[in-house]
Parts: sequence; C-alpha cells; structure tokens
Amino acid sequence: MNRRDFIKASVLGGAAICLTDWQKAFAMGRRDSAVGQPWQGWKEGQFQIHFIYTGVAESMFLIFPDGTTMLLDCGDFDAAARGEKAVPILPNAQKHAGEWIARYVTRVNPAVTDVDYMLLTHYHNDHAGSDRFYAEKIIRDGAEFALSGFSQAAETLNFSKAVDRCWPDFPDTLKYADPDTVGHMQRFYSYMQKHRGLTVEQFRLGATDQIVQLRKPGKYPSFQVRNICGNGCIALPDGSVKDLFKARKDAGKATKSENAMSLGMVFSYGPFRFYTAGDFSARFKDPDGTPRFIEDDIAEICGPANVAKVNHHGHNSMSRKLVAALRPQVWVSCVWDQLHNLPPCMELLSDRSLYPGDRIICPTIMPAERRTKDSDAEWMKDIAPASFEGGHVVVNVEKGGTRYCVSYLTAADESMLVRSVMHFKV
Repeated sequence: MNRRDFIKASVLGGAAICLTDWQKAFAMGRRDSAVGQPWQGWKEGQFQIHFIYTGVAESMFLIFPDGTTMLLDCGDFDAAARGEKAVPILPNAQKHAGEWIARYVTRVNPAVTDVDYMLLTHYHNDHAGSDRFYAEKIIRDGAEFALSGFSQAAETLNFSKAVDRCWPDFPDTLKYADPDTVGHMQRFYSYMQKHRGLTVEQFRLGATDQIVQLRKPGKYPSFQVRNICGNGCIALPDGSVKDLFKARKDAGKATKSENAMSLGMVFSYGPFRFYTAGDFSARFKDPDGTPRFIEDDIAEICGPANVAKVNHHGHNSMSRKLVAALRPQVWVSCVWDQLHNLPPCMELLSDRSLYPGDRIICPTIMPAERRTKDSDAEWMKDIAPASFEGGHVVVNVEKGGTRYCVSYLTAADESMLVRSVMHFKV
C-alpha cells in the first residue's frame, strides 16, 4: 500500500495519524475512540481553533488555554448564486451563516454565549457580512442595520471587545474596501457600543499585549498572540513598520486591494505556533518592473508554524517564500467556492523542494467536482480525505503545546460527530 492509499484508508477508517516530526513519514495509524462520538469539548489548558464550515463564509472560533474566547471573522455571502462554482451549504440554506456560526459557538464555548473578542480581518462580506446579503433588516433603539455575519451572530452571542483594522479612524486605505461591508460594520459597531457595551479598538501592529488571556491572566504564560500585519503594513522584529500599501500605491496598483489590508497574527503556546492572516495577498510590480508578492515580505517575519491557515482560501495566494518560511505540518483552508484551493497554490503547499517532510492539507471541503478535475494531480496525495465530505476542522492543542490533534466534525447536521482524528507531536 502506497502512502496515498494508506492515508485514505487510515483517515476514512477513523485512524489517528502520528507524526514525530515533519521530516518523518506518517507512522502506522491507530483506531481513535473519538471517531463516531460527539465532540468532547474544551478542557482548561487546551488551545482550540475551530474552523467553522457553512459553505458560504469564513469564520474561526478560538478558545485560549484559560478559557478566553475569540470569534475571528464571521461572514455571510450569497455563495449559492455562484451556480456551478458553489459548494454544499451545510447544514442547509434555511438559515444564514451568522446564525449557524452562533449556534456552533454556543455548542463549544465554555462560556456558552459570552465571547471575549471579535476580530474582523478585513472589510469583505465573506468575512464580516454586509448590507447586500442578509437575513433581515431591523430597527432597534433608533438604529437600523442588517442582520448579516457578525451582526446576526450578535443576536445570540454577547461580545465584549471588538478589534478592527481601522476603527474609529477611517484612513486612506479604507476606500479600497467593500463599501456595503464598511457601512454595515460601522452601523453595527455604533449600535453595539451605545446599547450593548461593546468596546471597539484599533488593531495595534506588532503588539503582544492587545489580545491576551482574560479569564485567568498569568496562569499559562507560554501563550501569546503577536500582531504581525494589518492595514497593508508589516511589523518588523525591531519594532519598526514596513509599509507595503505605500509601495503598492507608488507602483499604481493599490486599487481593489482590501485583501492586502488583512489583519494577521501568530498564536504561540509553548513550542506550538499557529499562523493566520485573513486574505493577506497581493501581487504588483515595483517601479523598475520587478514582480512583487507582498506575501514574500511577511515571510521574512512570520517564522515557522505547526499549523497555518492558507491565505485567501488558496485562491491566487501563497508565495514560494511564504510556504517555505511557514513550513507547517498542517495546512487548513477555509472554503466556500469551487475556485478555492486552486492547483497553483496546492502545488506550492505540497512542494517538497520548499520544505521537506510529510504534511497534510485540510480544506473544510474538497468537493467532488474539484476532486474529479484534479484527480491526477500529485498534490492530491496530501489532501485530507475527510475533507471530501466537508466539515468543521478543529485543532486541539494539549496543555503545554507539545501535542495537538486535528479533527473533522460533521457539518451535515448539528450532532458534532467526530469523523476523523489526526495526532501530531510538536
């Protein structure tokens, strides 16, 4: 049995895959008792990252070791209108994404409906919601706003603090954002501040003291969140800022670059590291005509990660330098369209010349149409077979950060059944 067939057989059979390090091949799988059972939830000391699948938006829910929580993006998008490009909407299209996401959060959140942080990486509707696609518009306390994405989730969830890329200032960079999303979020923030006690603050580039453990400060000192990029800038190790937005403006290529404004962070817990940066990506040419990938610049400061979220859903993103710099054991990609996880990106993630050793690519779904089209691609051997059905992907880092597992949970219903588990050592 070759490696590709082994991974298929073991994961589909509910095996746990063990990697001692990323230079060694996958070890023999063992049956994991969690498979077929409901998700067991969070325990103090664990760091969890939930990639929530709806088929129409990107959203992650994070639980820090002390129980502090964050909803990182919460979008709503008319993905069904994409026709043949659409992926399955799960559990179904009877509710909008904001409600499905909120319901998921209440099932895994140790504080149920109370969420400490909400963070919007950038002003696109698949990450935030908008006035263009929504469940309904309401008037409350004299304020009118649409229930879409974050604002719909707030009908169920109680957010304490929002971290935004530019609030309350709206600089030059904002004119490249989606105006329907900007207006939507401005009205939502204003309402929440006035009537729900929400604190809104601007993302501080380079900070390690903005997103912190609030429930039991100091108990898990090896956990840290470092803000590495935002508003088209990158935080350098010496405390200075590299302004890539200015570089793009000087090259005359700054229009429609909201993706490049995305907020990015590195989460550390002991030796474990997780990278995420929204849709951070842009390509342009310097004045001398030299091609430029802004992901090359973040590659210089991000450092290696054990788990990395793929920038911009694997669509025209991920430079060679960034893949080599991150060199994770596990890639996770949030998918709501057939044009996500495009072959040029997947080839880079799978390329052993960029970094050696085995790795697994975990899309929230790799739909049948794409599997058929790319069936002969060499990179398909690294795709997690559990993604064929689609589901929520959960990274659970054990206390101290020396071990973690990656699980797929069913998204077909709200049973939270575990479909596969892969175990790793850091």
